[in-house]
Amino acid sequence: MPAATPAQPPIPRPLTEADAVDIWIARWLRIRRKDLIARYGCDPRRLYEIWEGTRFPASREKALALFAERHPGLAGRIDLGLHRRIPRSPPLEGQLELFDLRD
Repeated sequence: MPAATPAQPPIPRPLTEADAVDIWIARWLRIRRKDLIARYGCDPRRLYEIWEGTRFPASREKALALFAERHPGLAGRIDLGLHRRIPRSPPLEGQLELFDLRD
C-alpha cells in the first residue's frame, strides 16, 4: 500500500476582507488558531491584526451578520470580545528583594 502524502500547505497570499470575515466566524466557532494559520498559510500576526481591528475593521460587523444568518442558535451565545494584547511592563525596582531570605 503506498504511503499517504502529506497535504501541501496553501500558497501564501495576502488575506482579503472575505478571509477576515471567515476568520472572525472561525474564532466564534472556536477553531484553533493553529488550524487557521494552516488554512490560510499566513503569519499569526495577520490573525491578530484582524482581531484587533487594524486590518479590515468592517469585517467584524459583516461577520456578525453572516454568523447570525448561518448559525441562528449560536448567535446569542458567542463571546464577542475583541482581542486585546496585555501590555508587558518592566519589572518593578526592588522586586527581587522580596525573595531575599537572609536575616
